[in-house]
Amino acid sequence: MTDLSVPTVDAPGSPATARLLAEAAGRIDAPDVVLATSRGGVRTVHTGGSAEPGPVARERLHYELGSASKPFAGLLLARLVAQGRVRYEDRAADLLAPGFPVHPAVRRITLRHLLTHTSGLPGLPADFYPQAVPRWSTDPYGNYPADRVVRAFLRARPRHRPGTRWHYSNFAVSVLGHTLAAATGTPWEVLLHQQVLAPLGLEATLLRPGPNGTDATGHRRDGTPLPALDTGGFTAAGALRSTPLDLLTFLEAHVGGSDLRDPALAAALTEVTRPVLRRGWRHAHTHTLTWFQHPTPYGPVLFHAGATLGQQAFLGFRPGTGLAVVATATRRVHRADTFVATAYGLLTETP
Repeated sequence: MTDLSVPTVDAPGSPATARLLAEAAGRIDAPDVVLATSRGGVRTVHTGGSAEPGPVARERLHYELGSASKPFAGLLLARLVAQGRVRYEDRAADLLAPGFPVHPAVRRITLRHLLTHTSGLPGLPADFYPQAVPRWSTDPYGNYPADRVVRAFLRARPRHRPGTRWHYSNFAVSVLGHTLAAATGTPWEVLLHQQVLAPLGLEATLLRPGPNGTDATGHRRDGTPLPALDTGGFTAAGALRSTPLDLLTFLEAHVGGSDLRDPALAAALTEVTRPVLRRGWRHAHTHTLTWFQHPTPYGPVLFHAGATLGQQAFLGFRPGTGLAVVATATRRVHRADTFVATAYGLLTETP
């Protein structure tokens, strides 16, 4: 495995952190691996992998985030609420298609339900699978556009009464994106850029492939390269691409590492870290609006992972200590994969 350790800030503690990241990276089998941390603004980045490095440094490549895109959607909703443009309890169907006849349970689904996976909607629409299965390993989402996602929502029959059960749903978060675009009269890509990406200075975070040579290439388990993922109408749930350096900036804003002059953005960053529900056996699992939250000896950690057909990403932070962890890899997830466990360990086991 090729290892390149790149401390981005020469500060006390960085060499030790670099060694820790190098040891962790050795447990991840992928053509490209990036592990990055920030503590009090001091960043340490380790890049490696089984492939030879390309002309663009690995920490500056755009990686597909998959479901790790959802915290961006959550921050956008929280900021729009702080601005008074929408409310968490607004009903999605009323904003998306006023007056359209829908099932009573659909009528009760709010923006909060969609974001917190408590809407009662399935993970994906029922009619998604027939068109996706023939292209499951190459392009399952591309032929399911935004208008079809909206139609599927408006004719849905939720499995459970909204607000009563937690069920992870890419469908629901995608509907949230289309609903916010309808409510504000602004396309999702423009809305996200105006409200989240630009204010945080995330210039390398994109909703589509970047210029030639700047995107990481995903791989199947056997190492076969894959084309860039097209998420079709499921943009809000998993379309973002970003560099590890931009992702550190995003997380640093959550732990107070940014000078925020916008009160609505500051309020939103606080709001998305507040626990809002508990689920599972004995309510052992805690969630904020958009992050999973676990206890550790060093205080609570908030995190979200994501995977596409050939890439993986992990974002996490520890508000009490200012630690942020970003991890990316360019190989499809599999049952024995160590990627998430390794990244989670850096977040939860590091003093």
